[in-house]
Amino acid sequence: MSDLERAPVPASDTRPAPAAAAPRDRQVSPETAQRLADAVSPNTQRAYARQWRRFETWCARQGRVPLPATAETLTEYVAHLTRDDQTRPPAPASVTQAVAVIRSRHTKAGYPGQPAGDAAYLLLRDYRRRRADAGHRVRKATPITVDALRAMIATTDPGTLIGLRDRVLCVLGLALYGRRSELTALQLYDLVEVDHGLLVYIRTSKTDQAARGVEVAIPYGTDPTTCPVRLVRAWRATLAEHGITTGPLLRSVDRHGNLGPSLSTDGLRRIVQGLARRAALPYPETYSAHSLRAGGATSSAQAGAPVSAIAAHGRWSPSSTVVHNYVRAVDQWRDNPLRGVGL
Repeated sequence: MSDLERAPVPASDTRPAPAAAAPRDRQVSPETAQRLADAVSPNTQRAYARQWRRFETWCARQGRVPLPATAETLTEYVAHLTRDDQTRPPAPASVTQAVAVIRSRHTKAGYPGQPAGDAAYLLLRDYRRRRADAGHRVRKATPITVDALRAMIATTDPGTLIGLRDRVLCVLGLALYGRRSELTALQLYDLVEVDHGLLVYIRTSKTDQAARGVEVAIPYGTDPTTCPVRLVRAWRATLAEHGITTGPLLRSVDRHGNLGPSLSTDGLRRIVQGLARRAALPYPETYSAHSLRAGGATSSAQAGAPVSAIAAHGRWSPSSTVVHNYVRAVDQWRDNPLRGVGL
């Protein structure tokens, strides 16, 4: 008997055929739909809604259908966004976001993969090249180094609510390598003073959408005026004097000196840029809240901190190109091959 003849005969599959999905199987409850919507950060929701409204408005003016849109409509829209006759042409990243929002909206509406974006992305690539040829550069926030930080906080009065709040914002923002969203989300219970300094709990962030959370250690500073631990302690005491022991750490202060709710991310930008102007820093318009994060990483690189430690402290991946860009910006001067050649 051959091996084939001796092989066991498989038993017939007696499992019942799967039942056809009923309409209810394709639905989620309004409560679940709301939770899904809330899972996206408010800032992202606003940005996506704004991009979609702009596309709908353009389609209405052009007599085109926004949903489902054709590949040709998407291509024409990108051509419209990247035309040469604009006073303030959008950044390529903004156009990329617009395309992503349009295609994402189609996927959610039951049109996955539509509209095709090959031609639109080709126009976007050409747009980037034309901008580079015209001298446009990617705008980056100027890092706030420790020297710049000292100049900025020297313009504040720590005896006032606004002055002390601004000092805490700047010093803690730099020491934490804080993102705007992280700083505005900080609650008083997120900061715990221990023997060696502060433990700051970041509950969620751009690179932690699952909200696993991370604890960041901030040691005492050598200068009392720029020590994040001492400044946070003083700010807590001041808030307590005003009856505030819970809630947001960084708060708005009106012109009458009244404490308000949490600062907005745009509020952070205005404060940082305003302090840069008052400190007479060069090109103050290039400073933003992100300058604190960039400055913390840059200052640590200048002090010789390893890349892995900088990445971990700033909630970056060890292979993040952003971290290596900060380090390269320092190394291009510290390790410049022209040093010592006698020029």
